[in-house]
Amino acid sequence: MLYPFIFKPIFQPRIWGGRSLERLYHKALPPDVAIGESWEISDRPEAVSVIANGPLAGRDLRWLMENHRDALLGSVSAPPGRFPLLVKILDAQQATSLQVHPPAGAAAKFGGEPKTELWYVAEAGPQAELWVGLKRGVAREEFERRIQDGSVQDCLHRAPVQAGDAMFLPSGRLHGLGAGTVIFEIQENSDTTYRVFDWNRPGADGKPRKLHIPEAMESIDFNDIEPLPITNKFSRSPSIAVQYVLQDPLFTVDACRVRRGQRFYLRLTAPLILGVVAGRLEASYQSHEIRLEAGQFCLLPASLDRVALQADRQVTYLNIQPH
Repeated sequence: MLYPFIFKPIFQPRIWGGRSLERLYHKALPPDVAIGESWEISDRPEAVSVIANGPLAGRDLRWLMENHRDALLGSVSAPPGRFPLLVKILDAQQATSLQVHPPAGAAAKFGGEPKTELWYVAEAGPQAELWVGLKRGVAREEFERRIQDGSVQDCLHRAPVQAGDAMFLPSGRLHGLGAGTVIFEIQENSDTTYRVFDWNRPGADGKPRKLHIPEAMESIDFNDIEPLPITNKFSRSPSIAVQYVLQDPLFTVDACRVRRGQRFYLRLTAPLILGVVAGRLEASYQSHEIRLEAGQFCLLPASLDRVALQADRQVTYLNIQPH
């Protein structure tokens, strides 16, 4: 009964967002709104992805989890009862806030959820950078003092990035997106963020956005010094080249670059998410066929066993597998 699923994106206005998702991926954004996030696969109480293709169109991911959990997940566990990952595209035309996600202990203390994530850079301006971790030599006391005087950004490590780079963001790592970056974000199914600094700018209501200093101070890993982007190269295969991006207990992410016309098969023992970075990818299972353009994702349920893929033209896509 299950087949490859495409979902309707859920657009999230953000003060630091823009219109790049329209320009790059032809997404039908609401007019006259700065969109910072497109939630592509989501099983959150506040935002559940709706199926956009096939006979189950109009049903949602929550319904799939409630009615076809074993066929969808296979051997993958989902302790909270929800789909284990949340997948987004972010468009930061201004810098995002400097923030941290809580590790398990801090999350439990403050009633939040732990959150580990990966950023894969899809587009980067000439001066694109990320803020990640702390500069060498910054101690907790200096960090607290600089929060008070408004210069805390000077404590964070700045990492230049370009398209194809990635950054692993385990819980506890301070981070922020610099202006002019579009990223694919793969994360635990969580939405707990503690803001440390927001550039003294007003929110949509004209008031400063709320900071979460006590929660952040309990969450930050002060031994996390100057982490580097993941800049792994693609393998040299002329037909299907692979960039091994991340293998973590929560999820694995690989990037694949496939030459035009190449046809190949995936054998599934667990659910797999495909996210097209550039080009076009076709997937077929029995009588179901889908075409994925850049900026689109699909979810392949574990029960599908074997799915055929073909590069309609040269394509770069992400393989995302929850553990």
